[in-house]
Amino acid sequence: MRAPLPVEEVPLEAADGRVLAEALHAGRDYPALARSVRDGFAVRAAETPGRLRVIGEVRAGETFSGALARGEALEIMTGAPVPAGADAIVMLEHTRREGEFVSVPSAASGQNISPQGGDARAGEELIPAGRRLGFPEIALAASEGAARVRVFRKPSVAILSTGDEVVDLAAIPAPFQVRNSNAHALAVQIHRAGGIPQILPIARDEYASTRALIGRGLETDLLLISGGVSAGKYDLVERVLADLGAEFYFDRVLIQPGQPLVFGRVNGKFFFGLPGNPASAMVTFEVFARAAVELLGGQEEAALPLTWARLTADFRHKKGLLRFLPARLSADGAGITPVRWHGSSDLAALARANAFLAADPDRENWNAGELIRVLMR
Repeated sequence: MRAPLPVEEVPLEAADGRVLAEALHAGRDYPALARSVRDGFAVRAAETPGRLRVIGEVRAGETFSGALARGEALEIMTGAPVPAGADAIVMLEHTRREGEFVSVPSAASGQNISPQGGDARAGEELIPAGRRLGFPEIALAASEGAARVRVFRKPSVAILSTGDEVVDLAAIPAPFQVRNSNAHALAVQIHRAGGIPQILPIARDEYASTRALIGRGLETDLLLISGGVSAGKYDLVERVLADLGAEFYFDRVLIQPGQPLVFGRVNGKFFFGLPGNPASAMVTFEVFARAAVELLGGQEEAALPLTWARLTADFRHKKGLLRFLPARLSADGAGITPVRWHGSSDLAALARANAFLAADPDRENWNAGELIRVLMR
């Protein structure tokens, strides 16, 4: 799935998290001159070790107009251009100053010098198109004087919760009702993926309401529907989409939570029918829908954020499905502890977790200390 949205130009200070639409190239060498990476003395490596006459100093933001002759050294500060004739920098703490002379140890040519063009050459691609901009990329663009950058438009993503049991946040739910937590969780996930969430009114379990609100959702770039995608009598989402002429790419996946996941296209727009249980909606967004948001926003790649960690306790699950189960990753990212929960609607357990175990479908048992895959949250 790759259909990036139109391009717009934004100020650099507004470009964080946006996807670059045009590659950024170096307007000059980086660094533009060979420069020192340490405070010390610029020397001729061939004359070390030795006792050299200090002929002056150069600071960052200055240049030294002369050149080192035989037997000479120049005091130099970090970031200052290396003077002509010098090919090494000896760190200050390794020297001994005696009036106008300095004693230096042996040095190698190129020591403590960042060469001209060592980071990038003029004309070289610095940031490719399709890269999401973070603070290092913003700094690089600023160094090029890019006060404005061309980025892909952020995709607008509609969120439609369905079901007579779902009520708005301001309502006092009856015992058989739940507040619309899925919509607000999905809005955060969409925002983190680079999209602009748009929460629609709740669709009741009747055909006209569901069809009208799906129609509104299809006015955005991507539609996420929470609930109504199972096989129950009042699960109307697939029926409505079929009546609208939808093409269904799949309507079930072999994961838990989140088996009854629907993905397709209608009227030129992609849609996901996410399960209604909170954990199912969260997991299926991360595993499937996040990539759609990122690719629509122009990102070149959309990799699943999986890593590995060692279990702090024995763990088992029933084979047959890839299961994403709430867990707590240690602060150093080395250890993972399963969080006890009571199924896909247990929001309290999800809030105690900060990651999901990704338990392989063809394995049943893991021992404490073994590596297991982890889906970052």
